[in-house]
Amino acid sequence: MNEIRTPALASRLPAVGTTIFTVMSALSTEHGAVNLGQGFPDFDCDPALVRCVAGAMEQGHNQYPPMAGLPALRQAVADKMGALYGHRYDPASEITITAGATQAILTAVLCCVHPGDEVIVLEPCYDSYVPNIELAGGRVVRVALTPGSFRPDFDKIAAAIGPETRAIIVNTPHNPGAAVWTRAEMQRLADLLAGTEVLLIADEVYEHMVYDGAPHVSAASIPELAARAFVVSSFGKTYHVTGWKVGYVAAPAALTAEFRKVHQFNVFTVNTPVQHGLAQYMADPRPYLDLPAFYQRKRDRFRAGLARTRLRPLPCEGTYFQGVDYSAVSPLPEAEFCKWLTREIGVAAVPLSAFYEGGFEQGIARLCFAKRDATLDQALQRLAGI
Repeated sequence: MNEIRTPALASRLPAVGTTIFTVMSALSTEHGAVNLGQGFPDFDCDPALVRCVAGAMEQGHNQYPPMAGLPALRQAVADKMGALYGHRYDPASEITITAGATQAILTAVLCCVHPGDEVIVLEPCYDSYVPNIELAGGRVVRVALTPGSFRPDFDKIAAAIGPETRAIIVNTPHNPGAAVWTRAEMQRLADLLAGTEVLLIADEVYEHMVYDGAPHVSAASIPELAARAFVVSSFGKTYHVTGWKVGYVAAPAALTAEFRKVHQFNVFTVNTPVQHGLAQYMADPRPYLDLPAFYQRKRDRFRAGLARTRLRPLPCEGTYFQGVDYSAVSPLPEAEFCKWLTREIGVAAVPLSAFYEGGFEQGIARLCFAKRDATLDQALQRLAGI
């Protein structure tokens, strides 16, 4: 009788294990903690959006849509970007609907990065960037953002650009640092990349979460950047439906053509009734235009509560994340502090060190305030006791 065995497999991602988000969420559930670790709302989306999607299902929109996305939704995205950022994308050849922003970023990397190419990432960064580059056979070049403020250091970025540099990934508003790049900084990036063949992957999923009257400066709004950029955003973040996993990419036609070659073979296309529902819902711009004020109220409520604790809130210019310096509370390393906070205090957080290669200890934890007021108040009551 032949031996029954599973063949050995050489991992494509040998350094990747269970993410800190999964670990902290499991620990939060185990201890009944208030979960401010993972970045998703605990409140419902607009019922009108659900009705739009349900209506699309009832109307029979349940088969494959076009590979690049429903034309009406691509038109709505192009109209929105034109109105907000002054750049007119052709919905037929320059907008692609994706299965969330994470798939969009992977597809952008796979379509342009060849083995041996270098890709610059600015640390701390979202945890999918580095594995995406490695899956494409690229080499990761890490450049640290300024500790504490998380602003770009253009001298370091300039020094990292070389003949093998294929792309740079920029995230603004920034997760986990909550910094928002200014127009001067985006223009500085454009000047730095001028005359090079370096592409830009602009992760702008928090584009509508910018506070205190500041604008979101999209790469689409800087002509020199728009010409070389894959601009990525997320309906899930904007409309409080992270579980729907629908996003989009805007890019020049030549870049989009290559993007779609990969897109059609790793996803092909995206949920049909959700696309119909989103296209109908986007006819009213108020939900995304009102989002900064909506989340600023939550940010301000949360920061006011934190002022009554021994945690020191760092600046929060955008996103729905708040960094806190816990040095007055504990000398523990960040991961151990977050586990202690979850087990003993009943509030789950994420260590900032998880967003750096090999960890980088600054005594900072990241908390998510995309929660109901009652959830935030419960967390703050617990945090006041440390």
